[in-house]
Amino acid sequence: MLENYTVYSAKNLSGEISVPGDKSISHRALILLSISTGKAKVENFLESDDCKATCRILQKLGVKIYKDSNHTFIVEGVGLNGLKASNDNLDCGNSGTSMRLLSGLLSAQNFPSFLVGDTSLHKRPMDRIAIPLRKMGAIIKLSDDNTAPIEINPVKKISPIEYNMQIDSAQIKSAIILLALYASGSSKIIENQKTRDHTENILSYLGVDILRKEKTLTINPPQKLISKDIIVPGDISSAMFFIVAGLITKKSKIKIKNIGLNPTRVGAIEILKMMGANIEIIYKENKTPEKVGDIIASSSNLNGIEIPKKYVANAIDEFPIILIAAACASGKTTLQNAKELKFKESDRLLAMSKGLKNCKIENNLRDDGIEIFGGEIYGGNIDSYGDHRIAMAFSIAGIVSKGNMKIHNTKNISTSFPNFYDLMNCLGVKYEKKIES
Repeated sequence: MLENYTVYSAKNLSGEISVPGDKSISHRALILLSISTGKAKVENFLESDDCKATCRILQKLGVKIYKDSNHTFIVEGVGLNGLKASNDNLDCGNSGTSMRLLSGLLSAQNFPSFLVGDTSLHKRPMDRIAIPLRKMGAIIKLSDDNTAPIEINPVKKISPIEYNMQIDSAQIKSAIILLALYASGSSKIIENQKTRDHTENILSYLGVDILRKEKTLTINPPQKLISKDIIVPGDISSAMFFIVAGLITKKSKIKIKNIGLNPTRVGAIEILKMMGANIEIIYKENKTPEKVGDIIASSSNLNGIEIPKKYVANAIDEFPIILIAAACASGKTTLQNAKELKFKESDRLLAMSKGLKNCKIENNLRDDGIEIFGGEIYGGNIDSYGDHRIAMAFSIAGIVSKGNMKIHNTKNISTSFPNFYDLMNCLGVKYEKKIES
């Protein structure tokens, strides 16, 4: 059975909304509080399929995690060395974050682990984490194609590492950091382009000695982590869909409240501002390890640009919706240095190129990017390839399309944004859901 949505165009959008908690921070909060000492709350936790997969795995490893109230979970930490072996496979579902981060953590334990996922996750490359973790002494076995399932066996000692990142990826960096917590000395990670630093922020918040200087990160293994309550801000990756909706729809103004504004996550905002976006940010005081504020997006006349390389790594998840903005802009937008998009839940460069052509937007696909020539978006039948961000991006495109936009295979939206279509409806967008065999 396939879930499909048809989105109808809207004349204007207005309103105030709150988006779910940040997915990256929700994963990391559970993982790091699980190996902390003490009991703590995670407020505004994202109850998506991906984050639930991380939660279930940690519970199988002996951590008590339970719901306290709506979107608030309690984690009773077991300490750095308190995790216990599970006789079951550890199922990550569709979550690459779960699989990659937990590979780092589990490589330090005194018991074996076996990480599996769904068909899509089993196609994604895992040698990128296995290589640096093996350099630290981890015993990791992948499939013949260097993908999941991942078999991890215990070792007696984890060695510190000085590692120059080969791929700009926060997941790889975080896997190394998690293993470095158990190393026999200080480890150093050198980045080419700075990637999201939620893992570092939460660890510092929990008392771990981490030195950050420009693009170099030094991790000194702690004796213990001290549990503290964590409030998860709204996910900027989720907010981006509604930011772009407000920009490309005439006579529109949308306010998205309490969004995480980590400096390593605002590359997409900077790209849109370069295109002429009317975006206002109102910073707020908060008690979290992250910056938080409200974002107001208003109708704008966007222009095509050449997207600077410096923004690519920290806007990598937002490119499907950025490319919709480019399709609505005047002139040509060029994205390069984005080969990593080919290794997400789908080949997002290919999926966006095909989808935009179905909407009569001219584009040229490149090996590491895409050229898009802005114009009028027409309704069409879009294959999301089971990728939640592709499905949501073309749902936003449907708001301004000439003709109805039908998006196929949308079930995976629940992996990151369960109430996405409800929020669209709150802003004045009409849609129809159908289940087809």
